[in-house]
Amino acid sequence: MEFAIGALSSLLPKLHDLLREEYNLQKGAKKNLQFLERELESMHIALHKVGNVPLDQLDEQVRIWARDIRELSYDMEDIIDTFLVRVEGRHPHQPRSSKGLVKRMVKLFKKGSTHRQILEELKDIKDRIKEVANRRERYNVAIVSPATTMIDARLRALYAKTTDLVGIDMATNDLIMRFTNGGDGMPTRQQKVVSIVGFGGLGKTTIAKAVYDKLKGQFECAAFVSVSRNPDLKKVFKDILCELDKGRHMSIHNSAWDEKQLIDQLRDFLQGKRYFIVIDDIWDIISWNIIRCALGESDIGSCILTTTRNNDIADRVGEWSYRLQPLSHENSKILFYRRIFGSEDKCPKTIIEVSTKILKKCGGVPLAIVSISSLLANKLDNITEWSNICDSIGSGLENDNDMNGMRKILSLSYYDLPSHLKTCFLDLSTFPEDYEIRKDRLIWRWIAEGFVQPGKMANNLFELGESYFFELINRSMIHPVEMDEQGRAQACRMHDMVLDLICSLSREENFVNISRGVEESTFWRSKIRRLSLQENIRANMNVAQVRSFTIFSSAINSMPSLSCFHVVRVLDLEGCDLKGCGHLNLRYIANLIHLRYLGLRHTFVDELPENIRRLQFLQTLDLSRTLIEELPSGIVQLRQLMCLSVNYNTRLPNGLRNMTSLEVLETVRVDEDSTDIVKDLGLLSQLRVVRIDFNLQRWEGLGERVGKALVESFNSPQKIQSLEITDFSGEDEHMKEGWVPPPRLRRFVMWTASSVSTWISPASLLLLSYLDIEVHKIEGNDIQILGMLPSLRHLWLGASGHLQELPVEERFMVSADAFPCARVCKFFNFVTVPSMFPRGAMPRVEHLEFCLRPSRFFTDGDFDLSDLGMGHLPSLDRVVVNLHSERADSKEDVGEVEKGLRHAACAHPNYPSIDVRHH
Repeated sequence: MEFAIGALSSLLPKLHDLLREEYNLQKGAKKNLQFLERELESMHIALHKVGNVPLDQLDEQVRIWARDIRELSYDMEDIIDTFLVRVEGRHPHQPRSSKGLVKRMVKLFKKGSTHRQILEELKDIKDRIKEVANRRERYNVAIVSPATTMIDARLRALYAKTTDLVGIDMATNDLIMRFTNGGDGMPTRQQKVVSIVGFGGLGKTTIAKAVYDKLKGQFECAAFVSVSRNPDLKKVFKDILCELDKGRHMSIHNSAWDEKQLIDQLRDFLQGKRYFIVIDDIWDIISWNIIRCALGESDIGSCILTTTRNNDIADRVGEWSYRLQPLSHENSKILFYRRIFGSEDKCPKTIIEVSTKILKKCGGVPLAIVSISSLLANKLDNITEWSNICDSIGSGLENDNDMNGMRKILSLSYYDLPSHLKTCFLDLSTFPEDYEIRKDRLIWRWIAEGFVQPGKMANNLFELGESYFFELINRSMIHPVEMDEQGRAQACRMHDMVLDLICSLSREENFVNISRGVEESTFWRSKIRRLSLQENIRANMNVAQVRSFTIFSSAINSMPSLSCFHVVRVLDLEGCDLKGCGHLNLRYIANLIHLRYLGLRHTFVDELPENIRRLQFLQTLDLSRTLIEELPSGIVQLRQLMCLSVNYNTRLPNGLRNMTSLEVLETVRVDEDSTDIVKDLGLLSQLRVVRIDFNLQRWEGLGERVGKALVESFNSPQKIQSLEITDFSGEDEHMKEGWVPPPRLRRFVMWTASSVSTWISPASLLLLSYLDIEVHKIEGNDIQILGMLPSLRHLWLGASGHLQELPVEERFMVSADAFPCARVCKFFNFVTVPSMFPRGAMPRVEHLEFCLRPSRFFTDGDFDLSDLGMGHLPSLDRVVVNLHSERADSKEDVGEVEKGLRHAACAHPNYPSIDVRHH
């Protein structure tokens, strides 16, 4: 219920700022704002308590009260933002002509009317808040603490029949091997602590119980205890003691011992005994540390097995963690059909197709499969109901009794989220099932809606939002995809069952209204705050108070006119063919004065209106993959814009230096008419990510000018973390002489440099993890220089033009400590030679790509394929060899080299895949 806070998180800072700044507030308005600030601070605290109580434990009156406060907060923020826009004005400078004087007088008059209007609205909000507060007192609406009882569905996992368990043998055997002496079936003398980690419903408890049942007989005493989300540690300790010795501790739950007494009793009991204890469902590290203290240390073969949904906790709890994976498709089918029909061969052929679709949506999650199969077991002869249930997964099964157990288990993860993550997580319900959600898109949306607020430790909103994204991954709430060179996800997907949960939560509290082609009465409410159109609908919608509007391509014909939106913050039209949407007119964009996020990526839009300069709150403008050739000049007046993404062929206007809030700028096109734009970049002190594409048809006199500008713009004081320079034509002499790389540079791409520059050095690039560089000439010491970069994880080094080859005496060599952190190394269009990879170098390289000439291994008898040293690379997983043959090379020689390469891969301990490409 944390999302019931609504706009309070972003509204309270605005009230503080508004009262602190010297706006020409009327006395009544200022007094009302002070009252609202005090009231909303108290409500904010109360709603945090509401957010910790699961919906099924929450009193209906509390839910209504929380809903009313949320709606008030939205209305209040709309009033404050309207005040700021109108009072601060949209145009920073007014002309000093007589015509300008008239405009200023009109503006002052409008300000006066605005003040009166806002004063009336503030009084109305004040009265509404008083009414909500009085109603709570009249009806004695109390917020209760969440219950700490065990979830029934998890208890069933402890007592599942052995015959009902499917697909757990491999995980069970792997875990048993961790506890035994290399496979002899007996525990080791050293104490072992192992953790199973995975999201809710994946079968952690089931597997832990299976391991427990197989091993507990080999120990003097054993216990299996669940902790739960809100643990009562005294009860946990009593449960452990009772499990360890039921006869001795049968009445332990009636004792009045405190935690210290229970810990002392537990440590005394375990002293000198070989024990096996399972601690199921750990939610926080603090509780674990106390439990761990009670279990003591052992050097006689004791074992501890834990389960958790949190990857970070798993890594901190155990010396080894087992990442539990979903069931395979075959095992999913076995479990599904066994529970409904007894076996797959008894399933009617008419149901096979819809069954396959249902299993796909279950995604290999045992709890989902069991819950769905229980629901379907009584509908064996009704293919229509099976199809309806299949279509409803992800949107409409929350009221079915057979699904309640699964929903409760999944919802535990949601209610365990800290307050700042719950709203961000619910925003994911905006996207359809199986949709790949880009990380950057998601974070900029969160920022636009005020979900990400600066704290004491972090002022950069994007980096703070990025930490939210990775924390959701860490808690197994979203599935990471598209990993970068640091192994960090650049996108995510939602499991269908998790999506079903958050869609249900969002719908219950009117957080997001989702259209999937079904006309629902909720879409026609007077107050729809967020709207996601995923399929066409046939009725008009009231969108005047929509704050976030997302439309997907299949619903493009349902999009209302932009003139209908009054307070929208997020307008995300990514992927929609707006050229084919006749009723959409981008001229109305300028009327969306509250707009903070405008996503037009891949929309086929070919121009923006000049009046877009009026969007003074705009923070993100994504125009990548559109047809826009030139941006309007007024765009440089968007002083709060933090992210601007355009195509490589889109020309930016002069005056970028005015956009002082820019953090991300992709892509800057530099041509003969806009070389001065590079100088402007140096004045954008907040830039973190920038991509520059040079499109210079003639370089006479421009190379020196641009080179100097680059050096001046991107010297050390900048915050730049990612810099891409493409089509540079090797005019980088000034960068060689005077450039000091930004100290935070993590990603650098440059096509094409004259050579590996002298500024590439370990001392100046301590954080560089991604390097993609093409040069005119590769020299003998270049790879060694790059190999000394301490944080480099991904390297792509290529030579332009024809294949390059050094004389044997200048052959490439790297030292034994080269590339200490590299995972991917790709060397393109230049010939590497034997002995390039000595023992000790590239200890973590998994993907290696290089070029060879067969003639190198036959012109000199001192060399053979074994000199490549691939066997020295302990982490090698994939090899790509570009084999460049010459006319003098016989087919037999080329075949012999390829055979030798494949033999080297087969002889490697990891058996890496090898791809030999002939050129």
